[in-house]
Amino acid sequence: MSPSLPKQTRVLIIGGGIIGCSVAYHLTRQGCRDVVLLEQGEIGGGATSSASGLVGGAPQAPLRKLIDASARLYAALEKETGIPTGWKQVGSLVLAQTEDRMIQYRRAVPLAQASGLDVQLISPDQVNEKWALLETGDVRGAMWLPAEGRADARQTALAFAKGAELGGASILSGVRVTGILHQAGRAIGVMTPQGEILAEKIVLCAGMWSRQLALECGVNVPVYPVGHPHLLSETHPGLVAELAGVRDPDSATWFHTDDRGHLILGTFPKQSRPWLAAAFPADGIETSLPEGGDQLTDAIVAAQRRIPSLGQDGFAGRVNGLATFTPDTQFILGESPEMNGLFVAAGFNGHSLAYAGGAGDVLAQWVLAGEQPYDLWGVDIRRFSAFQNNRDFLRQRVTETPGLQYRMAWPNYELETARGTRKSPLHDRLTAQGAVFGSKMAIERPIWFARPGPRPTMDYSYGRQNWWDCVAAEHRAARENVAVWDQSSFTKFLLKGRDAVRVLDRLSPNVADMPVGKFLYSGMLNVRGGYESDLCFTRIAGDQYYIVTGSGQPTRDWNWIQQHIRPEEDAVLTDVTHAYGAIGVMGPNSRRLLHDLTDADLSLAAFPFSSSQWQSIANTNVLMIRITYVGELGWELHMRMDQIQGVFDALLSVATKHGLTHAGFYAINSLRMEKAYRAWGSDISPGDTPYEAGLGFMVKLDKAADFIGKEALRKQKATGVKRRLASFVVEDPGVMLWGGERIFRDGKPMGATTSGYYGFTMGRALAFGYVKSDGIITPEFVLGGSYTIDFAGKQYPAQVLLQAPYDPKNERILI
Repeated sequence: MSPSLPKQTRVLIIGGGIIGCSVAYHLTRQGCRDVVLLEQGEIGGGATSSASGLVGGAPQAPLRKLIDASARLYAALEKETGIPTGWKQVGSLVLAQTEDRMIQYRRAVPLAQASGLDVQLISPDQVNEKWALLETGDVRGAMWLPAEGRADARQTALAFAKGAELGGASILSGVRVTGILHQAGRAIGVMTPQGEILAEKIVLCAGMWSRQLALECGVNVPVYPVGHPHLLSETHPGLVAELAGVRDPDSATWFHTDDRGHLILGTFPKQSRPWLAAAFPADGIETSLPEGGDQLTDAIVAAQRRIPSLGQDGFAGRVNGLATFTPDTQFILGESPEMNGLFVAAGFNGHSLAYAGGAGDVLAQWVLAGEQPYDLWGVDIRRFSAFQNNRDFLRQRVTETPGLQYRMAWPNYELETARGTRKSPLHDRLTAQGAVFGSKMAIERPIWFARPGPRPTMDYSYGRQNWWDCVAAEHRAARENVAVWDQSSFTKFLLKGRDAVRVLDRLSPNVADMPVGKFLYSGMLNVRGGYESDLCFTRIAGDQYYIVTGSGQPTRDWNWIQQHIRPEEDAVLTDVTHAYGAIGVMGPNSRRLLHDLTDADLSLAAFPFSSSQWQSIANTNVLMIRITYVGELGWELHMRMDQIQGVFDALLSVATKHGLTHAGFYAINSLRMEKAYRAWGSDISPGDTPYEAGLGFMVKLDKAADFIGKEALRKQKATGVKRRLASFVVEDPGVMLWGGERIFRDGKPMGATTSGYYGFTMGRALAFGYVKSDGIITPEFVLGGSYTIDFAGKQYPAQVLLQAPYDPKNERILI
């Protein structure tokens, strides 16, 4: 008999796997009793029923706190609901077979310990003390995480569902959602074969079906299913229930025991196979699962090598499970940018059990409060665009992403699949010049240029990678002569209308009501005064602004601006990234080079810093902007994308005369670190304010217009801050930093670097990091400490600065 459906509810959840049930549970725990959950099959069925049982993961914050929350919750759920979760706190061993892997662990462990995680680096002998059956002859060491464990995913989902029902939620199985109702850009309910249900907010937790349901209402949820089978061994006298879970990333395998003396073995292979070649089945139910024989054969060989006593015929059972993967291996949370009121939790990359308890909690807070409880940009749905939701793109990418779970965490790692999705019109020209490309938001962009000697490919390491000399030459060209960048990947918007200035003045702490031709660096802040984004804009007409922001933020920034245009306001936001290209010409001789290509007066008096003008170059109307992210005299040249080749060719025509050097984004990173230019997402984020970041100059508390975050910043300015972003210069010239290194002040741990790179002009590694104090922080406190930075277990003395590390002529960009 079909369940009786309510006509309406406050929050409706689609999907009764462990994620959906966790969201329902936490909504009721947070006071929302009017919750309905719909599941097409059985509660805890689908992918949840075939989950591996491991509750653990990489020891990095902030996502680590979600795993820890899950572990604590699973231990308590049985007492609360009466349903056993199978939770056993047996700990986890994460093995390392190479020295590079040990460097990765030596970098990760101190930061994890600083955040409160119980994790230690242990020796091979200590590994054997915990798992006597393991062969450790090839093991260099391991991480030991004693608080981790295992649980039964299906039972845990049932416990969440019971807890939600006890809190007032309605949990209904056997009800398939066939569509999402929406009106005027807002989700308002769902359709089912038994009728419609209206809802104030909808949470999509449908696993592999999430993408299809979302697409039908114009929403992008880039997830795709991959076969993720695991094996069950014969019983073995040494395989007791109390043994720790083991992850062996260099062999791409994981395993743990169960209560009956079996070993459960799985893998995250280097190359996987997507499940469905055609459209998803119309009935929405799994029909057949992939075998994955070759992958499991390799895993068996690795397991038999690691546990020799298993013998040659040790596996009798098999579970052909599925897991849903995203393009970047991080799961998806948050409110859809395309449709208000539709929240998503999907794509947990084979780790839904590990994250479910914590993710359900933060998403429930997000649903009820309308904003994320803390910075969750790494899993925010707005980090993706429609390009990455293309089915062919996803099918290519998910052959790689499962294996990335266990790959080395190399700095600057570039994904290899689904490349070439988006290309600048200059791509072939840049390739001819030796460009090595990276991918950001699915667009190819040069990261460095190969010169005689290095191969035009990436050789990864934690030290000096193979591009070192090439990037050093690009860096020096920008500092000493002139360099050129293709910056077409930057996100560009047009905001037009008589109320455009009112919208920008409300979003920006700086003054948007400025003369035509003025260019401004600013940010967009939340009500707490933290950075939702940092960007630049120029007024190109009385009612029109041209906005430039980061390559990775088009969806996020478009959504933030669009959400704050009021219905009565005349302001239209258009994404013109695809329509306008950008070329950066930077360096002390940039003015001399550009003089050969334009009749425009480029003198300081006629074309001052932080201004823009339309000028003619190579038969093209070019918006020339006097701005820099590298700390040298220069211009960004913005023009129609279909004219960028002509402008670039004109630059090449005078390249030899002026010694013009092609440069990539690695050089930009090095140059901006020397000049202390912040990067959003690392140095500044939603939890960091301009006063904390040393960017208080952009905050105009006395401007006529109110702006978002004004009251929070007014209070903070009056009371002072307890943390301050500073630059660090490592004294040892042989050290390389990448960001994420632990900082010590006067011998005591203080935090971590937010960015790290090498400053080739200074010949030293550079970093940003927040200096913290129990009281109000002062420049004297920051500069009065003795600092070291830990790299893989060794501390290096570093100088701390509150100004740019490199500034020989007092802002010579202004000349």
